Amino acid sequence: MDLEIKKWLKDIELAISEINSFFPEKKIFSEFQSDVKSRKAVERNIEIIGEALSRILKLKPDIMISDARKIVDTRNRIIHGYDSVSADVIWLIVIRHIPVLEKEVKKLLD
Repeated sequence: MDLEIKKWLKDIELAISEINSFFPEKKIFSEFQSDVKSRKAVERNIEIIGEALSRILKLKPDIMISDARKIVDTRNRIIHGYDSVSADVIWLIVIRHIPVLEKEVKKLLD
């Protein structure tokens, strides 16, 4: 694997780890929704994930990551359409998509 791609996958892995660290054992939407600092930190880490994936896709467009393009699009929406991103959209990403991405990135790094 290309060293740059490995570095970006590690960046994604770290961002996922940081996202997971913002939540107690049980994830509760109402707590997330009212915690502005954690919400913004999660958004920032999703931006990092999206940017790293964008760079990876330029070198390896066929990388085995589900919805890679959608992740990059989400990053762009957070950055450019910041006023249209709601807590429930971010929550859905954290609950449904981050765990899948985490498994795929670990598999690629092994």
